[in-house]
Amino acid sequence: MSPRFLLHAVCWCVTGMLASNAQECGRPTILENRIVGGEDATQGAWPWQVDIQNWVLSAAHCFPNPYDVSSYTIYAGRQWMHSYNMFESSHFVSRVVIPSSYSDPESGSDVALVRLSSPVSWSDYVRPVCLPASGTLFPGGLQCHVTGWGNVRNGVPLQGYGTLQQVMVPIISSSTCREMYLTNPSKQVDILSDMICAGYQAGGKDSCQGDSGGPLVCQMANETWVQAGVVSFGEGCAAANHPGVYARLTSFSSFLRDTAPEVRLYGGAHREGGGRAAAWAGCLAALLLLLHR
Repeated sequence: MSPRFLLHAVCWCVTGMLASNAQECGRPTILENRIVGGEDATQGAWPWQVDIQNWVLSAAHCFPNPYDVSSYTIYAGRQWMHSYNMFESSHFVSRVVIPSSYSDPESGSDVALVRLSSPVSWSDYVRPVCLPASGTLFPGGLQCHVTGWGNVRNGVPLQGYGTLQQVMVPIISSSTCREMYLTNPSKQVDILSDMICAGYQAGGKDSCQGDSGGPLVCQMANETWVQAGVVSFGEGCAAANHPGVYARLTSFSSFLRDTAPEVRLYGGAHREGGGRAAAWAGCLAALLLLLHR
């Protein structure tokens, strides 16, 4: 069982970005519309994807030394890893905050808040995704999306221009996910309360190495996109009975508010700006900023 990022490569972290109260979260302005079993994403379809803004949401395991931020650069508005991105902006990191309880992905608490040294400017291609309040529900069977620039198969990196990949995967209940992982007698992993699973029992579609920190996002009944999870770990990629495991963001409402008091969470009791929630976009994850799974 391994976290889905590559120590020898840049860690692409989908992270959450904190929006101003005037910026509506979870609403792409570009409406048309590897991850394993995925496809190329349309430019602007996932405007919160970041290639590791003032704050960005990522995975703790993407930052083995959170006190040394000099080597990280975040790219917003990125579509291609290996080609020119006309809507891209780059940002240095000033601070990384991870939960004090974090030790490794399989022990939970695999989230990180990354503060950028300069703010991100919103556009049709760079926008925030909503972050959920603790009571927001993501039931089993809910169809969600994962995006990233990670491997397209176990050990096989994304080729060509490195176009951002997208794949639809259903939420799997914790009890079902736990039963799936117990089918491997040589490596049994407990699915903790701060984890959420998504994928298929038969495998075939999943996040993979290099997608770490990226966002698992779900469209709610009012068509708002809300980030349910952060890519954390898995057994290989897209293997049967081993769906992707994500940090469950509803478990980290207090951590988000304590670290960034200005954040407003989707579904919370207190909203501002006519119901427009301040939000976050995603280490390989939302908002196209720069870090991997």
